[in-house]
Amino acid sequence: LTGTSREQRAFQYLLAHAIPGDPHHILQTFDQWCYHCEYLSFVGPDKGRIVERVLLERAPLRVLELGTYCGYGTVLLAQGLPPGARLYTIERDPRHAAVAEKVIRLAGFSEQTVELIVGPSEEVIPHLREKHGLMNANLVFMDHWKRCYLRDLRLLESHQLLAEGATILADNVLFPGAPHFLQYAKTCGKYRCKVHRASLEY
Repeated sequence: LTGTSREQRAFQYLLAHAIPGDPHHILQTFDQWCYHCEYLSFVGPDKGRIVERVLLERAPLRVLELGTYCGYGTVLLAQGLPPGARLYTIERDPRHAAVAEKVIRLAGFSEQTVELIVGPSEEVIPHLREKHGLMNANLVFMDHWKRCYLRDLRLLESHQLLAEGATILADNVLFPGAPHFLQYAKTCGKYRCKVHRASLEY
């Protein structure tokens, strides 16, 4: 009825209520919107704590996020980065990317810390090294289309974009589910797997 998308409405709420330059408060404000106004498929606070714990344990210097959406996961990742680290995030939908860009900058992260790349992941990944300077990633966060998880993991492998000992963190592998990705990760012999039990967002 308003002629604006859910994502734009959430951003307007963010502008009205969030503290600029405060990533934690921006995530909290997004959470308030999703709990009380409209559902958006963010990582959310419960699974967010798992992401924060992994960041603290691994202290990755080069992080790749697949599926920026509105920038919730991006802000979550960026606020947990060690000094001098860089985050590359890929979003297929230009409309979502436009919202995410504003959210990321509102949170106080510059292009030197967070680079948002617009385009399909299968087209962007093969050019990450020469076009964007990502030699390899220490941590990959997958939160895009579940059917793309396995394809994109194999692309990262074939282009040697995974650092030695890299961590792959993949959301929603049980529901709605990424069974082929999960089977490959468990049986290919390259990875040690751990499933984190969590509730659905909001």
